[in-house]
Amino acid sequence: MMTTTMPTTLFVLHLLAAIVWVGGMAFAILVLRPSLAVLEPPQRLLLHAHVFRRFFMIIWHAMPIILVTGWALLFGWYGGFRDAGVHVHVMNLTGVIMAVVFLVIWFGPYAAFRAAMDRGDGPAAAAAANRVRLLITLNLVLGLITSIVAGFGRWGL
Repeated sequence: MMTTTMPTTLFVLHLLAAIVWVGGMAFAILVLRPSLAVLEPPQRLLLHAHVFRRFFMIIWHAMPIILVTGWALLFGWYGGFRDAGVHVHVMNLTGVIMAVVFLVIWFGPYAAFRAAMDRGDGPAAAAAANRVRLLITLNLVLGLITSIVAGFGRWGL
């Protein structure tokens, strides 16, 4: 088992990475996306290219931090799945699903978006950006569910 300082540090890192990931998706879907209507389609695609690149680089850091710190807490603090509450099992499941969805975004529609932008194919880039948006929305819902489960589970509700 761990001393008190280590799980606290792991928990804070876990929480901060989750805030960055889920908060970034909430901002993207609820604020940025609707605000893009003021731009012409080519400008929207260019902005998407810059936003996706920056945000996804952040997620490539946040996602492993969340997974590694979550598993370190699970096995180091709780002693494994057997002694962990249902909320920890749900967080593990939804966290892994979210990571897989991110990988699907990265290697699927985001790769198609980058290729379309490189070719100058606006309609294909817009279609790929829309698929990215749909998957980010899915991950946002999963992230919010995970946050709700974590909050209620932490206090034994």
